[in-house]
Amino acid sequence: MVSAIKQEVAKILLEIGAVTLSPKKLFTWASGIQSPIYCDNRLLMTYPEARREIREAFCHLLKEKEPNCELIAGVATGAIVHAAWVAEHLNKPMVYVRSQAKDHGKQNLVEGKVEPGKLAIVIEDLVSTGGSSCAAIEALRDSGGKVNHCLAIFTYGFPEAVKKFEAIQCNLTTLTDFSTLLQLAKERRIISAEEQTLLQRFSANPRGWLD
Repeated sequence: MVSAIKQEVAKILLEIGAVTLSPKKLFTWASGIQSPIYCDNRLLMTYPEARREIREAFCHLLKEKEPNCELIAGVATGAIVHAAWVAEHLNKPMVYVRSQAKDHGKQNLVEGKVEPGKLAIVIEDLVSTGGSSCAAIEALRDSGGKVNHCLAIFTYGFPEAVKKFEAIQCNLTTLTDFSTLLQLAKERRIISAEEQTLLQRFSANPRGWLD
């Protein structure tokens, strides 16, 4: 079932144009990383059928990985809508975590109420280096919640992200992943075997793959 979800979600992301593979014309991320791939999962909002399938995939994995979950937490801003759809479908409380605390009002970092000791699951749209996801998890824990698991739509599979999740003792499960998406793109002749190898090199060492 998990393998089928990975294939289906990869297909959705490619078909709606959420993922752009460009080995010859690189994208520059805010972190300064030169990337041959760009993933914009915000496009899922525009497609009702696609976003419903993403919601169903999240709900399936949530019930499998954290069946006793009491709180859904979205990471701002991209994952807020997905957390809201999942929380509504499962009739669960929801909060979201900002990238930084507000500089006015109550200066909240976590928006919504976190009951002490409640078991939360974090919903993320995309995991690259893992920094924002792990910061959100730590913020929820600091607010009194228990977090053992993060669910995300897609991950680039960077070793840096794996280490960060291990360091904070939190599991990460994604609806699809880099290798699944690349294989599907190759099968559909979106990329060549040579370009697939280049993209794999990027995933293994995103900061040094061009050296």
